Amino acid sequence: MSDLGYTLFDTAIGSCGIVWSERGIVAIELPGRDAAATRSRLLRRNPGSRQGTPSAAAQHAIDGIVALLGGERRELRDVTVDLDGVSDFNRRVYDVTRGIRPGATLSYGEIAERLGDRNLARDVAQALSQNTCPIVVPCHRVLAAGGKTGGFSAPGGVQTKLRLLSIEGAQPEEGPMLFDRLPLATLGRRRT
Repeated sequence: MSDLGYTLFDTAIGSCGIVWSERGIVAIELPGRDAAATRSRLLRRNPGSRQGTPSAAAQHAIDGIVALLGGERRELRDVTVDLDGVSDFNRRVYDVTRGIRPGATLSYGEIAERLGDRNLARDVAQALSQNTCPIVVPCHRVLAAGGKTGGFSAPGGVQTKLRLLSIEGAQPEEGPMLFDRLPLATLGRRRT
């Protein structure tokens, strides 16, 4: 694999990390309990990464992520993701997932159906659990059947998923969002 660079950056929900190669974004790390925890997890998952100044492509991704987590409606489909070593099936799942607009959701079954076989819903869930670029490949926008939240493998688990959906204005059918009663600044939304 080519040289990997990384940096941490501040967002409305905390310190995130990004890893890049010459081919694109390799990984996004959502906030841990603090910046040191985020860095530690990022380096554990991306050994050999060297801290540095983001490439132009990485800076473009950072700017988009910061805006999105700050409450702006941003699509990040133009961010290039380095999918070296990712299976063809996972690539197809990620492509469909990247087409889900902020504030919208699909179910695992709906993604499977778009891939040609609704019976692949569990495989879709497995592929999304292996997603190394959350937010850019917005797996938080994928729900279980019946509008249930399903899982989320980033730090904070389902609570983080609900927080991301709340920032984007999406509402799973399970009822009120976990963070609906928090002040807008807490959610990372910009007051207008």
